[in-house]
Amino acid sequence: MVSAGINFGSARRTGVDLAEELLELKRERNAVILAHNYQVPELQDVADFVGDSLGLSYQAAKTDADVILFCGVHFMAETAKIINPTKRVILPDLDAGCSLSESCPPEKLAEFLRNHADKNYYVIAYINCSAGVKALADVICTSGNADKIVRAAPADRNILFVPDQNLGAWVMERTGRKMDLWQGTCYVHVEFTARSIGKIREQYPDAPVVAHPECTYAVRMLADEVCSTEKMITFCKESPAREIIVVTEAGLLHRLRKEIPGKTFIPGPTDNCFCGECRFMKMNTLEKAYEALLNTEPEITLPEAVRKRAEVPILRMLELSK
Repeated sequence: MVSAGINFGSARRTGVDLAEELLELKRERNAVILAHNYQVPELQDVADFVGDSLGLSYQAAKTDADVILFCGVHFMAETAKIINPTKRVILPDLDAGCSLSESCPPEKLAEFLRNHADKNYYVIAYINCSAGVKALADVICTSGNADKIVRAAPADRNILFVPDQNLGAWVMERTGRKMDLWQGTCYVHVEFTARSIGKIREQYPDAPVVAHPECTYAVRMLADEVCSTEKMITFCKESPAREIIVVTEAGLLHRLRKEIPGKTFIPGPTDNCFCGECRFMKMNTLEKAYEALLNTEPEITLPEAVRKRAEVPILRMLELSK
């Protein structure tokens, strides 16, 4: 049954109409709308804040909103709930998952730590993981502060970095700290190859390449800059180049084109015609966002014991990042 206020079959209904209705509903619900950098343009355009997952969660914490509509993937909405326990957190599509997060189920990590208790691991978990994994970690990191967090790790403990092996390898290169790496990847970022980036550089020889550290070593070696999505924004603003090749999920290009209209941004290509879009990120739509906020579901909930345990390594990260 279609909820009142929605008529998906109407030929007269436009995206503009629905966006206006969503914003009106936001006011009625006293909600804040968050959209990750990789979301579809329609959701970025109606959001109060657009950015990376952790930054968005803290932006929401600064508001007096009762409801957070998080247009992103499941682990991101969980992070928002960890940081905003008194607010209702709504996700447009509950099936919007993440290949990287799902590569490290909390029960598998717990089993691994039990089986390797003799290693006395200090667990550093990239923010792109579930609440259950965060609850098992000693500290969280982002792609922007991973260097600093790894350098601050106790010298007398072995480090286990989860779940992204490419980000972990990049941090090892930069810090010189030896770490054991969980064998997880983002399926989007590993689609970019040295061959595909080499070919696009031939087409745009004067365009610098900026790549995300979740890409493979071969791609990172060809990049002029390797950094987080937020630092990509800064790089593109400060670069004198008029054309820039951006090697990350294609959703970021919408924000880049809005904020830096005088430059041309070229999406990083792949060898197999893959469009560089995350199928999970693109599960969220304007229609689903409206429906979710209308019904205030699906709501993200966490057992309080898990939420509290997951909050500790996030707070430790903030302390170490000062």
